[in-house]
Amino acid sequence: MVFQSVNKLLEKSFKENWERPALSNYRGVTLYYKDVAKRIKHLHICFEQCGLQKGDKVAICSRNQANWGVCFLAALTYGAVPVPILHEFKPGNIHYLVNHSEAKVLFVDEVIWENLSEVEMPGLYVIVQMNTLKYLYSRYEGLKAVRDTLPDTFEIAFPEGFSKDDISYYEDSPEELALINYTSGTSGFSKGVMIPYRALYTNIVFAGVTAEPQMNNRSEMVAMLPSAHMYGMMFEFLFEMTIGAHVHYLTRVPSPKVILQAFAEVKPDVIIAVPLIIEKVYKTNVKGFLDRNQFFMMIPGVNQVLLNMIRARLVAAFGGRFEEVIMGGAALNPEVEKFLKRCHFPFTVGYGMTECAPIITYEKWNKTKLGSCGKAIPGCEIRIDSPDPFQVAGEIQVKGQNVFLGYYKNEEATRAAFTEDGWFRTGDMGVVDADGNLFLRGRSKCMILGPSGQNIYPEELEAVINNVNYVVDSLVIDDGGVLTALVYPDYHQAELDGMSRDQLMERIEAHLPDINKELPNYASIKRIEFMPEDFERTPKRSIKRYLYQRN
Repeated sequence: MVFQSVNKLLEKSFKENWERPALSNYRGVTLYYKDVAKRIKHLHICFEQCGLQKGDKVAICSRNQANWGVCFLAALTYGAVPVPILHEFKPGNIHYLVNHSEAKVLFVDEVIWENLSEVEMPGLYVIVQMNTLKYLYSRYEGLKAVRDTLPDTFEIAFPEGFSKDDISYYEDSPEELALINYTSGTSGFSKGVMIPYRALYTNIVFAGVTAEPQMNNRSEMVAMLPSAHMYGMMFEFLFEMTIGAHVHYLTRVPSPKVILQAFAEVKPDVIIAVPLIIEKVYKTNVKGFLDRNQFFMMIPGVNQVLLNMIRARLVAAFGGRFEEVIMGGAALNPEVEKFLKRCHFPFTVGYGMTECAPIITYEKWNKTKLGSCGKAIPGCEIRIDSPDPFQVAGEIQVKGQNVFLGYYKNEEATRAAFTEDGWFRTGDMGVVDADGNLFLRGRSKCMILGPSGQNIYPEELEAVINNVNYVVDSLVIDDGGVLTALVYPDYHQAELDGMSRDQLMERIEAHLPDINKELPNYASIKRIEFMPEDFERTPKRSIKRYLYQRN
């Protein structure tokens, strides 16, 4: 793979798509590529006058919005290192990450800023309000004068107006640090993943060449995942900017109702999602219908008519124009996957990690195998650390152009993340088939050792439990040698259906024998405990497992 400068790809895209829409706030402002380019230049002048050097860190902490994209691109194309920080983090964590990353500039949402303090972040030169791009704080008095004279400076620099011929972005190199992305995983403390430009380029090439359908500068994208997370950042934003596509930021909590409403209006060409969204649509719109029509689903001919009808309704619900739903971030519930395959719904499940910026495996929806998350992308290799990788699950290890440089200021974690021969240790367990298709089994950190040494992957047990009516989500833990299912039920739906909480719990517990029939004897669930409220989750909506472990 011949490397090209990512920033020069952006420069070319901005010049070619000058008059096309680039970033929109859903039901709000739309910035064209020329508008984004002007704001980027405006910020470049700010950076210069603040004394920001190439390689300095620029922290960005905000909900999804058009100016998030502007600020990220401004830092990247200047030669600075963007540090996206999830706005869901608590104030103390944000202070820590800004300081740990040694950021000189902080772009922050006004709502988040209310709970932050410049005193807790002494290394910052300036703090800029994301919504307005105005200074909230500057360390030096002289910077306040810079802020006030900036419009005049811009006009003096471009007396005839800023044009596409004035664009000239920093030219990056393959091994150079592009950004630091702090993990939001299920296992605790955030680590700063150092992503090089070659990893960004590998993912951009994958999305533009390998993945299907092919998108172009007339494509529409709804961005509903956190842009501060590598999955959403790469495939709902950065790749789109390199080809001139139009990104619509939801700018609000991505509830299923809001998401489906946006799909209906925007009609995206491709949908990037986490499995939880699809699973919720299945449970609320499909499962009840299937349960009521079990008899008809067994009649040849009639069942196909019903499947075609359900598929048409699902396609319409997701906007009707898309060619594929690409899911990642977690495993898809097997029951949901089997049904979607059965009705030929165009979806695929990929596999990736922040450390790979993020994609590792993918396969087009009509080629992927049931239960698989595809094959290694070009420029990437995978291997299974197992004596029999086709039958016995082992750790998935990765090598390639998409792999990160290491963890920022954490040499011990970096050493632990790689094998002696240079392969990245994902911590995930899986097997492969003869064709190279990867099948995930679970996280090695989550694996429970059975009574006779069997490997129990709680994710596989949880998929069975989650199929029970009124179960929203579950988490299986080893509680002193007793496999226990922590269950968060749908209290609201049960109330609507006339059930008390006690009746709801009795109903779910009555399913325990049926659940265990589907599990190996050594993996039988012995006890169910009910959660009074939903589990604490990462922005990808994965459960923060480490908070619930008892051993």
